Amino acid sequence: MTESRCFVAATWPAPQGIVAGTTLRHHGVSSGAYASLNLGANVGDDLAAVNENRQRFVLSCQLPEEPVWLRQVHGTTVATHPACNPVVQADAAVSANAGITCAVLTADCLPVLFASRDGREVGAAHAGWRGLSAGVLEATVRSFRSEPADLLAWLGPAISQPAFEVGSEVRQEFVANDPAAGDCFTANSRGRWQADLYALARMRLSRAGVAQVTGGDYCTFGESGRFFSYRRDGQCGRMASFVFRRP
Repeated sequence: MTESRCFVAATWPAPQGIVAGTTLRHHGVSSGAYASLNLGANVGDDLAAVNENRQRFVLSCQLPEEPVWLRQVHGTTVATHPACNPVVQADAAVSANAGITCAVLTADCLPVLFASRDGREVGAAHAGWRGLSAGVLEATVRSFRSEPADLLAWLGPAISQPAFEVGSEVRQEFVANDPAAGDCFTANSRGRWQADLYALARMRLSRAGVAQVTGGDYCTFGESGRFFSYRRDGQCGRMASFVFRRP
């Protein structure tokens, strides 16, 4: 695992020129429940603080420019950047343009970053359990010009299985699609289930033809000093997971 002052870098064999990772929660200006590098504009934080945080994010992570922020709705729509609309309703983005940053915001949901082996294409997907079940990762893979076998994927910081309790209806939604998904859920003493987002994502990516998948080493719920967690705190900020190709 590699960490800089402002983000954890993706650990994957991406070609030279690809920069990717997930921001940490500190080194921003937000206060209270959003302390301090909250990058989400729709979670109740002061918008002036969010805008300052976003500028700090761009500078600290040396982004070519600010990302085209998505309006995430736990769906499967994939935006192709650069986009004409500055606010795009989608849960994933793909770009073949150097200098364009694809980014998603999370605080327990799973961010998945993509790059083609030749470095010409990059992408980012927001995969909470709803989007994951609905097929957001498969939709993202289909949006690349590159073949699935030529893609790399990194699973960024998300809530881990021991901390992610769900009801039977969540498990059933996955199992109805793929009976093997049942292996990604462990029954607990409360008659509910512990869901493994990382394992579910690996399974879906493998079925989509993406063989090179790394990451899945963090727990947003358990690492309160580094990450925001909606399940842990309720009202909280959002981290950005981002990827771009240097111009």
